[in-house]
Amino acid sequence: MTLRPVRFDDLDLICRHRRDMFRDGRGMDPAIDEAAGPYRAWLEPRLRDGRYFGYVLEVDGKVAASCGLEIVDWPPSPRHPHEARRGYVSNVFVEPEFRRRGYGRLLMEAAAAEFERRGVSYAYLHATDAGVPLYQQLGWQITNEMAKFFTPKAR
Repeated sequence: MTLRPVRFDDLDLICRHRRDMFRDGRGMDPAIDEAAGPYRAWLEPRLRDGRYFGYVLEVDGKVAASCGLEIVDWPPSPRHPHEARRGYVSNVFVEPEFRRRGYGRLLMEAAAAEFERRGVSYAYLHATDAGVPLYQQLGWQITNEMAKFFTPKAR
C-alpha cells in the first residue's frame, strides 16, 4: 500500500472520483455531468500551483482511494477566532472493490495530519450519509451550516 500526494497528472482521476462520489451519494443527478467541465477547469490551475492538494492511496499499483484538501480564506469566527482560514476536505472516494478496509479512515487521518502540519486549526467537509459515521468516529462534528441558491443576474 502506498499513500502519496496528489500530482498534476491525477487531474482525470480526481475528476472521475468526484463524479463517482456524487453519484454514490446522490444518485444520477444530471447536474453532476453538467458540473464536470467547469470543475475540471477550476481544478487544473489549483493542482498546478498546489492550492488543491491531497492524497492518493494505491494498493498493489492500483488506485484504491483519494481525497482532496484546500485551505480556504475565511474570516475569524467563534470556531477559529485567531485564524482567517479553514481547511476543506473534498472528493473523498474509495473505489467500490476497496471499501470496508479502512482506506477512508487512512485518508482522513492523513488529511488531519496535513492540516496540522500546515498550521490549520479548523476544517470542514460535506459528508454523504455513508461517510458520516466514519467522520464522527474521527471526531468531526455536525454543525449548523445551511445553504441557499440564488439566480444570478447577467453580468
